[in-house]
Amino acid sequence: MIRRFLFIATIVFSQDALSDGFEQAIVLAALDQTHQNVRYDGSYFSIAYPNGDVPANVGVCTDVIIRSYRKLGVDLQVLVHEDMVKNFRLYPSKRLWGLKSTDRNIDHRRVPNLQVFFTRYGKVFPVTDQGQDYAPGDIVTWMLPGNLPHIGIVTDKISRSTGNPLIVHNIGAGPKLEDMIFSYKITGHYRYVPHK
Repeated sequence: MIRRFLFIATIVFSQDALSDGFEQAIVLAALDQTHQNVRYDGSYFSIAYPNGDVPANVGVCTDVIIRSYRKLGVDLQVLVHEDMVKNFRLYPSKRLWGLKSTDRNIDHRRVPNLQVFFTRYGKVFPVTDQGQDYAPGDIVTWMLPGNLPHIGIVTDKISRSTGNPLIVHNIGAGPKLEDMIFSYKITGHYRYVPHK
């Protein structure tokens, strides 16, 4: 088990991973996060731009997505920010948070903004209650009790008890691999494979 962890932790993803086997690469990047010591912390941070990140030992559900894509050389901070600068009215920042302009420190770390971005630049799939409809590398969003949006990545690991795909997500105890895809109301099902 230790050898496997060391191998996963040192994987370097090439540009070829973006065209061949992207789904496997994003799953490995997500699974790697389950071996990191990260505590849940939704505080606002001022971060660098581009390639900005909150401290490595903290994160929220969106940071699982952001860090997985970043490991493959894809900077969602920049991509979301640039799209929001050009299309601010399409994003819910004004309606949900009363913002009048973009904030490159936090915009990409908000689930509703990622939902708009993945809808615009990825593929949107129907929400179903069938586990086999969710493929490795897909992104799923949920609404938790208290109207709290949540997001995670579908893996190629399958639950022995339910047959459902396991999800890498951070719901409060750091990044975990869990059988939870149908534990909450699903609000979105996406696949985002960036262009070279």
